[in-house]
Amino acid sequence: MIERYAIPEMTGIWTTEARYSRWLEIEVLAVEARFKAGLVPLEDYEKIRDNACFSTDRVNEIEEVTRHDVIAFLTSVSESLGPESRHIHYGMTSSDILDTCMAMQIRDSGDLIMEALKQYGEALAGLVRRTRGIVCMGRTHGMNAEPTTLALKFAGHYSEYLRCVKRLEDGLKSSCVGTISGAVGTYAYLDPSVEEYVCNRLGLGVEEVPTQVVARDRHAQFLYALSSIGGAMERFATECRHLQRTEVGEVEERFGKGQKGSSAMPHKRNPIVGERLCGLARLLRGYLVVGLENTPLWHERDISHSAAERFVFPDACGVTLYGLRKAAELASGLKVLENAVTENVENAGDRYFSQSIMLALVRHGLTREDAYALVQKIAMDAMESGESFAGSALANGEITGVVPREELGNICTIDNHLRNEDYILGRVGLS
Repeated sequence: MIERYAIPEMTGIWTTEARYSRWLEIEVLAVEARFKAGLVPLEDYEKIRDNACFSTDRVNEIEEVTRHDVIAFLTSVSESLGPESRHIHYGMTSSDILDTCMAMQIRDSGDLIMEALKQYGEALAGLVRRTRGIVCMGRTHGMNAEPTTLALKFAGHYSEYLRCVKRLEDGLKSSCVGTISGAVGTYAYLDPSVEEYVCNRLGLGVEEVPTQVVARDRHAQFLYALSSIGGAMERFATECRHLQRTEVGEVEERFGKGQKGSSAMPHKRNPIVGERLCGLARLLRGYLVVGLENTPLWHERDISHSAAERFVFPDACGVTLYGLRKAAELASGLKVLENAVTENVENAGDRYFSQSIMLALVRHGLTREDAYALVQKIAMDAMESGESFAGSALANGEITGVVPREELGNICTIDNHLRNEDYILGRVGLS
């Protein structure tokens, strides 16, 4: 993770020192499990528990020769002990500590991400509450469609946030599993109770059918959860960026005192946070691809996944946490320019009543095709002439011959588009 976007709480989880500390914790717990089973003498267990340690510098020195980080680590630990070191790593393989450690790192990272995700959700909920009842133009294909409210617009992002929470919960449950099962996952030299003891003590699940490793589809599910969070942030950021465009001008990112928008143009106030979130989402999708590529390992395991994972997991977790904190800032600080919102609705004219009139004609007996053709012609003519669409419809004998003028007047009201705001918001607990 590059320093510009690094968050210390997250980077601390993925340091080499932190990884070795977890490896040692796993190794000591495995000895403890065998001690409780009567397989390790009390004196040996106590010496290991009290004295086992490592030196990162020494591990690095040994690895220069062994070209194997786990063996280098185990050698360093053994140097801190006496003959009792024979109980360390008994019946285990490298992936027993690598993958169990990975589960611990994902769990701890997931805790930080979940906290930030919920803060983002709270910021979205606040944005929904403060924009309730503010009528805006809904747009499809980038074009004016029918009126909606800003609250409903932002509530859709809150609903997506709720789904992200569920996906993250599922991804963490799937990936936070360990294994202490030996060279090819058969527990040939260890009883499965050792694995259960270690994983229970660490708060992890257990891989049901291990090979030499934890199945990588589990990790891919976690990376998908992070990617979906990235997509949610990107969709919200894209909405804000479009609404901030000069020709729309309905919202603005917070622009701090002394902030600059352009080295060349002093007048610029650019949506840089939203743009940054869109860029970070691309990274998260890329990390997911790597996770999927890591899934089909050879037979009981190959090492093709290892180097990729050393990059992907620290960066994916770091990018997600950073992005969520920025997304929460964007949502909580978003400035709504209500006058511009209202002007855009007024400037759209009244052509958005076209469906109301078309359906009134259908209710009074016209086929949908005939009603559509009649209303479309009036709408297109009004667009070119600049006249009121509703006024043109009320003056059209073909329409008033089917639908009474009074009924037409009653249906050409913006309230019809807004009456279900509370009902829809209630579906996501924001009524």
